[in-house]
Amino acid sequence: MNGTVLVTSRSFGRGRADCERRLAAAGLRVVRGSTAHDLDALRPVLADAAAWIAGTAPITDEHLAAAPGLRVVARYGVGVDNVDLRAAAARGVTVTNTPGANSPAVADLAVGALLAELVAVVAGDRDVRGGDWRTRRGRELGALTVGVAGYGRIGRGVARRVRGFGAEVLAYDPYAPPGAADGVRPAASIAELAERCDAVSLHAPGGAVLADAAWLARLRPGAVLVNTARADLVDEAAVAEALRGGRLAAYAADTLAGEGRHDGPPAGSPLLAPDLADRVVVTPHIGAQTVEAVDRMGQGAADAVLDALAGRTPAHVVPVPA
Repeated sequence: MNGTVLVTSRSFGRGRADCERRLAAAGLRVVRGSTAHDLDALRPVLADAAAWIAGTAPITDEHLAAAPGLRVVARYGVGVDNVDLRAAAARGVTVTNTPGANSPAVADLAVGALLAELVAVVAGDRDVRGGDWRTRRGRELGALTVGVAGYGRIGRGVARRVRGFGAEVLAYDPYAPPGAADGVRPAASIAELAERCDAVSLHAPGGAVLADAAWLARLRPGAVLVNTARADLVDEAAVAEALRGGRLAAYAADTLAGEGRHDGPPAGSPLLAPDLADRVVVTPHIGAQTVEAVDRMGQGAADAVLDALAGRTPAHVVPVPA
């Protein structure tokens, strides 16, 4: 086997498993490129690439046109909304992903962020460092009803974890509703989560705003919202206003609109306003960044490349949307 594998995922091979060595041992040349998928920077490598292990930046038809020998795009992660799937299919390029590889890690982060907001961990740390030892009154997770929007692998993981604390769970997913054995009550709509839950965790795919001004207005006063999925699930300006108005007590996010810059905060995000610092906690898209998740995603992406280049069908081929 020979050919060039372009890698644009920052964390590929950065865990314990040496995924890059596996590819090299098969006779492949691994070249790392722009994580932002800057087309001009990638052109020289794309011209020779047989496979592409890609991060979250967009992959357009222009990228694919610059890679005439490309046979597989192995998404390092789950989401493929950044990949032009129709263009890939038209050019005979197989697209794969690594479903389930980062689910436990993201579920851990979602619950950890919720706990941190319920007892003001980050704000309390900031207070103490400033010499202020006044206490803030928090809430216990086990006393709450938690809504889960999106009941896939991550949503189910969050539900299992918060039920372990004693919380009641209400889940909404029109495509994968909870079953009777889950111990989770199904919700009839996303609006029902706002009306009946003390906290809501978002785990839906991107592409549609769930938390807009109308939905936020339905929330129980003092609710907490967690988003470890996609930035476009929320109207950030509306979330900021709900925080200022008291309808929303806290917001925790692992993603913001405009993320991807690595030389400063996302430009103009209303959620980074100084007056919201005590009620907003943001992490730099670290949900999948555990050693275990990095290894699972890396091994899955490497498997897909090796299978595709050997003429085998990879395990997780992404279907082209109708």
